[in-house]
Amino acid sequence: MNSHFRDTRKIDPARGACLGDGTPNDPDRVEIGPTRLAFDEWREAGLALPDLPALRRYRWERLTAHIVARGYAGLLMFDPLNIRYATDSTNMQLWNTHNPFRAVLLCADGYMVIWDYKNSPFLSEFNPLVRERRAGADLFYFDRGDKVNVAADAFANEVRLLLAEHGNGDRRLAVDKIMLHGMRSLEAQGFEIMEGEEVTEKARAVKGPDEIAAMRCASHACETAVAAMEHFARTHAGDGTTCENDIWAVLHAENIRRGGEWIETRLLTSGPRTNPWFQECGPRVVQRNEILAFDTDLVGAYGICVDISRTWWIGERPPRADMVSAMRHAHDHIMENMALLKPGITIPELTARAHKLAPEFQHGKYGCLMHGVGLCDEWPLVAYPDKAVEGAFDYPLEAGMVLCVEALVSPDGGDFSIKLEDQVLVTEDGYENLTRYPFDPALMGAG
Repeated sequence: MNSHFRDTRKIDPARGACLGDGTPNDPDRVEIGPTRLAFDEWREAGLALPDLPALRRYRWERLTAHIVARGYAGLLMFDPLNIRYATDSTNMQLWNTHNPFRAVLLCADGYMVIWDYKNSPFLSEFNPLVRERRAGADLFYFDRGDKVNVAADAFANEVRLLLAEHGNGDRRLAVDKIMLHGMRSLEAQGFEIMEGEEVTEKARAVKGPDEIAAMRCASHACETAVAAMEHFARTHAGDGTTCENDIWAVLHAENIRRGGEWIETRLLTSGPRTNPWFQECGPRVVQRNEILAFDTDLVGAYGICVDISRTWWIGERPPRADMVSAMRHAHDHIMENMALLKPGITIPELTARAHKLAPEFQHGKYGCLMHGVGLCDEWPLVAYPDKAVEGAFDYPLEAGMVLCVEALVSPDGGDFSIKLEDQVLVTEDGYENLTRYPFDPALMGAG
């Protein structure tokens, strides 16, 4: 008896030909996406799913509009996150960050071409906005050796021919990140290279309705994973063997189970290792009656970054009074700063009007008050007054921006830190906190 793939593939018969986000109901597909577990949890939570074809078109239209507004012939992208934004396709994302083999050219008329790994052009075939698939953008020494310049010249010539047909006649080409030989070859073709990151960061800053829906789903999945990590930490900390890495591994696993992708940092520490902050998660065995703090920096479902921080008291005894005071101070910091968010307020105004940390916490404060977030940490950055550079961020907030509001309260020379962070949407009339995860009641002084 003949067996056919159509009869054996594991579709969900209750969902029809397409899932609620507009993608094929086929887990054997090439296109990555959330798992059935995530969809079930989102349905139970009453969350609306994004329309992914509409999301992709919004991003493509937004990038094209930014190219046209500047009069550029096109935008050439090598950054894997910009390629994800432009095409919604992925290919070995972390490896690609240090071995840049992918590139996307978006021309002024909207024509979009991807150069992918030579054996994987099929990875973007689900997206009709990608009009051509090529190979040959791998311009790094490991892959090309002493003939990088030859490959770069061939690639730059392809770009020239494409822009001759689909550009606007201008010789200005925006480029985000490019290897040295690629830059030289493009200039040899007569292009004036413009700042591509300025284009992509500003295009990505304002989220469309489907991006916001995707972020709500990703946030729910992340917070569900965080809850599993908290349960594990409270259950196993103090058993004499459970270490920071064991706890951190739970977040990784639960993120992947829901279709999340990776975690950008290793920021989970316990006890005295929380101060100074930015020590990385390690083999320290976690004790009872001490602080555990973390920053998710998590690239989750739909490739959306969910960047939240919490600090927990793990133990039966009450935390020290100075820890409770620091926690309340950190909570005040993010809540008062969050309350400033609304369309039209400028970034320098946010800096000037922000909640002031107490003097004993100034030295160890975080690197910024707030930062944008989307597919990763993004533009803009809101600096503390003593770190602000005049003219660097003279822009108003717009509805649709999403910012992470930060607090690091770290006593100078102390044995603990408090790290808090919420992810907040700027709305038409103010803001909406997308983060629902509770603050630790013991550290808040509630017992």
